[in-house]
Amino acid sequence: MAGLLSSSKFTRIALALLFLCVNSSLSAQSYRILLSNDDGIESPRLHALHAALAQIPDAEVVVAAPHVNQSGSSQSSIGSVTVNRVEHEGEFFGYAVHGRPADAVRFGIKELGKDQPFDIVVSGINRGANVGDVSHLSGTVGAAMEGLYHGLPAIAVSEDPESENTATTAQFTADLIQRYRRLGAPQGTLISINVPAGQIRGVAVRPMGDSYLQTGSYEAGQSRGNSTDYERVRIIVQSEDSATDTYAYQQGYISLTPLKFDWTDYELLDEMQSWNLQID
Repeated sequence: MAGLLSSSKFTRIALALLFLCVNSSLSAQSYRILLSNDDGIESPRLHALHAALAQIPDAEVVVAAPHVNQSGSSQSSIGSVTVNRVEHEGEFFGYAVHGRPADAVRFGIKELGKDQPFDIVVSGINRGANVGDVSHLSGTVGAAMEGLYHGLPAIAVSEDPESENTATTAQFTADLIQRYRRLGAPQGTLISINVPAGQIRGVAVRPMGDSYLQTGSYEAGQSRGNSTDYERVRIIVQSEDSATDTYAYQQGYISLTPLKFDWTDYELLDEMQSWNLQID
């Protein structure tokens, strides 16, 4: 009987140790972050965000970004890509993808994440705000949308070109990711973060709205035979709609906007049913 009890006690202890080992292994699993941008892999803002994300406990940050600036690419793609390994300060930093931001993210998900899938895609920090209608043109948002397309939660991060708040922007993003990790990330929706220059007045959650960047004119430049270079003159418009992300951003707030793929105008969809459109 004493031997049986001893054996039973040993079994219980062994099972308890196994349970602890399994739980320890699960808690130690890394949280894989795929980091990209549209300003190119040499962007100082990308490196600042990488440094902040790397401080998240058990986080593994993998960089796959365009080899050069690809601003304004939206979610366009060139298809096949060439990829270079890139070092920073003598150490491996990430993968430079000769393509669009969406190509870089797709390569990251399908190739770099084929054995160990990523938990989230983060795009930024972009040099320039992506609030309002400008979001549709943004390669930063396009890269995040590519993550969303493949079923991953995503965050797009942008800030004013003259911002001195890059460290704050990076830490704010890292804090949001840690919230995702604790409480779960929204599925099918990306969060677009935009941080202004100067003193930050707070955080505002707003829908996208207004077009703060507009084309004033085109100025003719150098001519070569039948070709002439035209430079676009951009003007910045101040938003007057306090309900929009553009207004909040221009008033000194960090704006957060949830974005989805679905562009459908559901009100017009119902009306179109009554148009009785037919093929002759």
